[in-house]
Amino acid sequence: MSTKTLKVDVVSAEESMFSGTAKMVVLPGVTGELGVLPGHTPLISRVKPGRVKITREDGSEETLFVAGGLLEVQPFAVTVLADTVVRMEDLDEQKALEARKKAEESRKKATSREEIAVIERELEMLAAQAHYARVYTEKVKK
Repeated sequence: MSTKTLKVDVVSAEESMFSGTAKMVVLPGVTGELGVLPGHTPLISRVKPGRVKITREDGSEETLFVAGGLLEVQPFAVTVLADTVVRMEDLDEQKALEARKKAEESRKKATSREEIAVIERELEMLAAQAHYARVYTEKVKK
C-alpha cells in the first residue's frame, strides 16, 4: 500500500464484504455524504443506510449497500462496521417494498417511543434499500 491508497474494510457481524486497497471511498454519513481520500483527517462517524462506493486503484468500482453502522477513518485506512452489508446486485426492490409495507403497518400499531424509533429506523433502511436496488437495476439495463 502506498500513500496514494487507502486500506479499506467493510464488514458486518456475519462477514467481511470488502477488504483491499482503494484510491477513494464515498459513503453516507449522518451529516451527509462523505468522500475519503488518502491522507484524510481521522474521524469516527455513524453511517446512514445507503451506498458505499469504493474506487479501486485501477479505477474499477465496488458498490455495496449498508443498512447503517459505524465508520472509522485514519489517514490511510477506512473501516466500516455495518449493521448489514449487501452487494448491490443482491438487492431486491420488490422485497424491500413489501417489507416496508409490513413495517408501516407495524408502525401504526406501535405504542412505545422505543418501538416507534426502531420501526422508523427500519423504514429508513428499507426506503434506501429499495431506492438503491432501483438505481442499480436501471444502471445495469443501460
